[in-house]
Amino acid sequence: MARITVDDTFCKGCGLCVDVCPVHIMELDAERITSKGYHPALCIDEQACTGCCSCAVMCPDVAITVER
Repeated sequence: MARITVDDTFCKGCGLCVDVCPVHIMELDAERITSKGYHPALCIDEQACTGCCSCAVMCPDVAITVER
């Protein structure tokens, strides 16, 4: 099982991680807004994460860390 961590101080809510996730478990958190005014990314089901790191590789702000 992999663990996904999103650093809210760097995430600008671009949604690229949402688009690239092959198991569709990344989404933008509509209930939270960061101090910069963005909806940060959020993993909605860590049990389903395959640890492929596509989200971390695609993130232009290096805000996502995947631990296997």
